[in-house]
Amino acid sequence: MTKVLKFGGASIQDVDSIKNVVSIIQSFKNQKLVVVFSAIANVTNMLEKVVDDFVRQDSNPLVTLNQIKELHHNILIDLFEKEHIIFDTVNNLFLEIEWVLEEEYNNEYSYNYDQIVSVGELLSTNILSAYLELNDFSNNLLDARDVFKTDNQYQSANINWELTDKCIKEKIKDFPVVTQGFIGCTSENFTTTLGREGSDFTAAVLANILNAEKVIIWKDVEGVLNADPRFFSETQLIKQLSFIDAIELAYYGAKVIHPKTIQPLKEKKIPLHVRSFKDINKSGTIINSEINNNKKPSYIVKENQVLISISDLDLSFIIEEHLSYIFMLLSNFNITINLMQNSAVSFSICIDNHSHKIPLLIEEISKKFSVYYNMDLNLYTIRYYDDESISKVISDKKIFLEQKSRNTVQFITS
Repeated sequence: MTKVLKFGGASIQDVDSIKNVVSIIQSFKNQKLVVVFSAIANVTNMLEKVVDDFVRQDSNPLVTLNQIKELHHNILIDLFEKEHIIFDTVNNLFLEIEWVLEEEYNNEYSYNYDQIVSVGELLSTNILSAYLELNDFSNNLLDARDVFKTDNQYQSANINWELTDKCIKEKIKDFPVVTQGFIGCTSENFTTTLGREGSDFTAAVLANILNAEKVIIWKDVEGVLNADPRFFSETQLIKQLSFIDAIELAYYGAKVIHPKTIQPLKEKKIPLHVRSFKDINKSGTIINSEINNNKKPSYIVKENQVLISISDLDLSFIIEEHLSYIFMLLSNFNITINLMQNSAVSFSICIDNHSHKIPLLIEEISKKFSVYYNMDLNLYTIRYYDDESISKVISDKKIFLEQKSRNTVQFITS
């Protein structure tokens, strides 16, 4: 049966990392493999800066683009002979970005984002596919845009499952396959992206349609931890998670798993393994249908949040008609709510601080409502909380909003 392996950017951040990943893939030789790669570490962030500089036109986007070129060139000269065709392939991919930058900005941020940022995955997969070939691991490089068919909701495109199913079954017949995560294509042949960190979702969709035996996501951590080590000094490995708990953790912002990843696997009961590329002897975490009754607290932190409180101009009730209008605006700006709370005269939402979207959203809402907002906040979520875990999070913090349900508590803090 098919196995789907997904490698994130941290696993291919430099020459030594790439060699390590190739050795991992070679350990699966003679198996039916689909290998999904993200862009090389930090390249997506750098490409986002290229987009921002292009949009704002207050800095030259070519400065950062040249840094990205140098990063990739340094990797190429350490992996390949100078005559290798990969040098031309990589140069041509950078030309695609330069063509976009030569055009006049068209006020379509999300469209431009997808045309530019998507190139990161195309660069990494071409390099990895060529280097695998160089190391006697023959493979078929598949452009994900040929099989992942989406609508034109740029930056968070929705997959056309029927058409994608048809294309994947037609195109993926000879293994092993190397392809990109995160990207797709509209019916008009414009590149789309599936949302930040969407490569996990790509792997899950491929596994679902190919009826894979398992998916393995390779990370720089041992597996799924109960807290992000950047924020909490003491963390514990969760050896097994149910699909339901994984969906909940991903929904609230756990970085290890993309929120859309679990559902396609749950539908076909395909287990997801989260393992460390730094130590392949460790078994990591398995996510499957089994219910785990060991309910230890898990902590999730979302930084750079905005809390927006909305009330009617004459302080009348927030009614369904008002909520409908607010949700319409959120949909139009393609903004996801991380937390919401309603009272008699106000409606509060906590959202990610998208620098290009939030000012426009606030401007639109202010045309009909009174709007108050706080920036630079953190959203803490505790799944399976207790008194001790709550004290651990909120000690010495100013709380702007608190929300508690049977299994989950959330705090918005400064």
